[in-house]
Amino acid sequence: MIDLSINFAGIKSPNPFWLASAPPTNSGYQIMKAFEAGWGGAVWKTLGVPVVNVSSRYGSVNYRNTKMMGFNNIELITDRPLADNLREIEEVKKYFPDHAIIASLMVETRAEWIQIIKDVENAGADGIELNFGCPHGMCERGMGSAVGQEPEVLKTIVSWVKEAANIPVITKLTPNISEIVYPGLAAVQGGTDAISLINTIKSIVGIDLDSYAPYPVVDGKGTNGGYCGPAVKPIAMNMLKDLAQHPEINKVPLSGIGGIETWRDVVEFILLGATSVQVCTAVMHYGFGIVREMEAGLRQFMEEKNYTTIYDFAGKALPNVTEWKHLNLKHKVVAEINEAKCIGCELCYISCDDGAHQAIALSDDLSIRIPSIIEANCVGCNLCSLVCPVEDCITMVQRDDGTENLTWHERTLNDDIPVTLDDDRAGGKHHFVPKPSDALKNKR
Repeated sequence: MIDLSINFAGIKSPNPFWLASAPPTNSGYQIMKAFEAGWGGAVWKTLGVPVVNVSSRYGSVNYRNTKMMGFNNIELITDRPLADNLREIEEVKKYFPDHAIIASLMVETRAEWIQIIKDVENAGADGIELNFGCPHGMCERGMGSAVGQEPEVLKTIVSWVKEAANIPVITKLTPNISEIVYPGLAAVQGGTDAISLINTIKSIVGIDLDSYAPYPVVDGKGTNGGYCGPAVKPIAMNMLKDLAQHPEINKVPLSGIGGIETWRDVVEFILLGATSVQVCTAVMHYGFGIVREMEAGLRQFMEEKNYTTIYDFAGKALPNVTEWKHLNLKHKVVAEINEAKCIGCELCYISCDDGAHQAIALSDDLSIRIPSIIEANCVGCNLCSLVCPVEDCITMVQRDDGTENLTWHERTLNDDIPVTLDDDRAGGKHHFVPKPSDALKNKR
């Protein structure tokens, strides 16, 4: 029987689906509504000295017919009095004692940390999340990502919080840094019970062509904001992987955040080592009800794979994530076109001829619109299958027999790598390339 319940660093939850600290967790009303819909936990919108926000606050990147592929937010931490938030935390816990409520906190001095920790503990919070990630507004005041970018400062504050806290502490990291391992390691050395990542990415999503101000426009001006949504998922997963593979950092649980919208996203984050996931933008786009699809999809995946809990497959992808130098240079795939599915759009030919390796040909007979693969030229780059608008029309077929394995690392050790500008051992030395003058010929 499938059991979706989790114990995340001592914080129990009926499932791994949590709301991230953001506008959807601004009030007890919203969180109770979310719990009713099926969410297992929520990280309360960051508490601290209340702010004054601006209008407007959000911008987005739309791609063709996809709205909010990327989302930009210049809203700050809570603008509501602490007393109101504490009262609502207490009320929500009365109605939902088995659901996880984590208080996101951001203050400056050690005394302020000690006091606000006592306040949220007294209100019944199950855990604390330290907001060291906000890339706008608060960082200008020496908080948010200003802390997340300074490992020693981060470590110090985590140690302050751990001395004062009687409930689990999660450290939320900023992605606005060249190497996520350094703040992750600092958090662990400071004593954190868990880590969450990523917070939003510092960004400008566009310029208004009338006012010439960045979106969202505030009285003719704009500023950088925090970028999130589906567009940041690859960045989040890579940073999650970096922490999950580190032998010291992976001793603490990891909560995955960044572009999670579907059950598949949830599974992928778990496969990379997360044992809870946090969602914001998808809820702002589609509402709390998306959790039903997430849960149904996760359950179906687990049933098909014979998993009982998420811990059965947490981190299972990590052994397959390696450095480029350890990939098999002898593995060979080529493209194959299913003529029955091909619609003759020729997009594969255009992308391969203009953007890749000139390994797709068109027929001289204009009545034949199905391209063909020039297998001798195909390097197996996969571009054609990615641009093809028809599902499974172009697939990559293995051509090696799987018996040979040779990596760049092994070639380096064997002194068998290119070392001069015209070395015969270069991968493209003998690869087919059309003559420059062939570009002047009308091919269609």
